[in-house]
Amino acid sequence: MAAVSEREPVKESAINAEASSYPDDEKVGFPGVPAVVGNALRGGLIGSAELVPGVSGGTVALVTGVYDRLLYNGSVLLSGIKGGITGPDRGAQVRRASRKIDWWLLLPMALLMFLAVFMLAGVLHDFVENSPEVSRALFGGMVAASIAVPLMMARESARGEGGFKPVRAAITLVLGFAIGLILVSIPGEENPDPSYIVVFFAAAIAVCALAMPGVSGSYLLLAMGLYAPTLAAVDERNLGYIGVFMLGALFGIGAFIKLLEYLLTTHRTITLLAMTGLMAGSLRALWPWQDDDGALRGIGSDWPAMIGFFAIGVAVVVVVLVAERFLGQGNVTDPPSTFDEATTAKD
Repeated sequence: MAAVSEREPVKESAINAEASSYPDDEKVGFPGVPAVVGNALRGGLIGSAELVPGVSGGTVALVTGVYDRLLYNGSVLLSGIKGGITGPDRGAQVRRASRKIDWWLLLPMALLMFLAVFMLAGVLHDFVENSPEVSRALFGGMVAASIAVPLMMARESARGEGGFKPVRAAITLVLGFAIGLILVSIPGEENPDPSYIVVFFAAAIAVCALAMPGVSGSYLLLAMGLYAPTLAAVDERNLGYIGVFMLGALFGIGAFIKLLEYLLTTHRTITLLAMTGLMAGSLRALWPWQDDDGALRGIGSDWPAMIGFFAIGVAVVVVVLVAERFLGQGNVTDPPSTFDEATTAKD
């Protein structure tokens, strides 16, 4: 198990400043019914967010306080799978990884996330299609308020590094903003009958948004012309399409999560600032007044109502943050204190 010294504040805070390490032979315990229900609800929110162009499931994970824990447990799971396939002592590596994984976090979240996707795909699609200005104003308020989360996390991380380096921080924010702006400005032409190869690789790209706050998986699908076909496949229970999509998603998240884990361990402050910029840039997709092709229009006469919906979106995030602060503390089992431990699922 990796040791953490006082001279390694970035790694110490990579998951949670107050997290403690589990012994290698200790299984993650049952955190209590309220925590499990809370994790399930978080999964439902993340799944719902992934259905909306311009909103990132990773952003919801940040706001609801489970982002680092999800990344850690996902890394342990991938390490266990890899060890079980290629390791010298496969059974032992799988058993050790399974003990370190917080299944009370992953399973309830995964269950409600998939249920939300299957149950709400049609509803949210209709809402976005039939009330585009209202939906963009509402979700725009939620994303705008969420920007404070990675920014505060970056501030905490920077304290352990002796404070922000203003020039580097500004450059990172601007680059993140520019990338986010470009990603949500790509025009997309709908592909009504995509091949399964296209579906596989589109899913591999779009699912990275699940782990990266500020990047909307649905918007990436929209840009690749697969948003409507994917929602239709889910709504119509097209199992062939869904199966290929899920395989592509597993491939993509498996490749991306290790990179993100490395960045949050070795360059945490900069990575969080880049996420902040990405989220700010992605707000372009949520400007209420747009043409059908995504071109921005000027402020409409219904601006008072749009400000109201924007404020509701902000209020929703504030309520969630306050609830997490006062109710979530101590209800969810903390993972080990470094990402390094997540990559050593072996004896």
